[in-house]
Amino acid sequence: MMMNGIRKLEACATVLTAACLLAAASAPAQEPKPAAELVTLAGRTMGTTYSVKFLQPPSPMAVERAQQEVGELLEQLEQAMSTYREDSEVCRFSAYRGSDWFAVSADTARVVEESQRVSELTGGAFDVTVDPLVRLWGFGPRRATGETPPEQAVAEARRKVDYRRLQVRLDPPALRKTSPEISVDLSAVAKGYAGDAVAACLEKSGVTHYLIAIGGELKVRGHGSQGRPWRVGVDKPLDDGRAVQRIIELKDSAVSTSGDYRNFFTANGRRFSHVIDPHTGRPVTHNLACVTIVQETSARADAMATGLMVLGPDAGYALAVKHGWACLFILRADSGFVEKPTPAFEKLR
Repeated sequence: MMMNGIRKLEACATVLTAACLLAAASAPAQEPKPAAELVTLAGRTMGTTYSVKFLQPPSPMAVERAQQEVGELLEQLEQAMSTYREDSEVCRFSAYRGSDWFAVSADTARVVEESQRVSELTGGAFDVTVDPLVRLWGFGPRRATGETPPEQAVAEARRKVDYRRLQVRLDPPALRKTSPEISVDLSAVAKGYAGDAVAACLEKSGVTHYLIAIGGELKVRGHGSQGRPWRVGVDKPLDDGRAVQRIIELKDSAVSTSGDYRNFFTANGRRFSHVIDPHTGRPVTHNLACVTIVQETSARADAMATGLMVLGPDAGYALAVKHGWACLFILRADSGFVEKPTPAFEKLR
């Protein structure tokens, strides 16, 4: 669950193809409305690219000012949560060996609070203290060597992982560790949170129709330029190349995908992906290639996608159905890829 900078190399950079990030979307046959002015902002952040598309509000925004505000916001979040910047809040907290409360920004505290909720929901399948294992397997700042670590090293790193030894408070914002070796990696939730933050920034300026993509994390509200729903494509989980598995229409929601197929290495004929199970200390071994989830917030979608990917095609699917989440599980089979959508996902157009 790693990013380049703050990147989540979750093959979920997979999630939605750039070709589908278009303002207009197909809807029931009808005369299209006159196209409203669509503004597009773009740039790089958190080791990936971002794209923000929105319809001008009644009082037109200064595009240059919007670009500056969005860029400054994303830089602020990366500086707080990057695992690639030694002076970031997250890295400084990870290096801290004390047991007192460690002051952080309100954003970092909120991200950790949400992460802890998802950890509880998934029984620890999602765990931001997995950092030692991520680094050990070569999916952190140091790239994978193509070699598997010794069992003793895995066991040692595993003993340093447990979200229950991480505490958070919001007022004043701070983190606390009950074991000095606990370290934090927010890569599998930070980009999603950034999407929510950019959305809040736009809404303060009166924007009510937008599509925000940060890497593979998407957040949408309202509709596209001709009054039609935003349409996005869910990628087919191919190791090489890109193809669309499904196209879905979204309104006032967020979507994220986690998968095992873009960031992995092979050793002794076996695939080892960056999706690591905190309980075993090893990359997942089941036949779930990826899972896409639709949620209200991008932060929740980002974290839940990782948690469900770790849980796998049976336990993850059962949890999604229990909570009524709209999810698409794509499994590998001898015949190719097999879809396993939840009932809620089936209702999406």
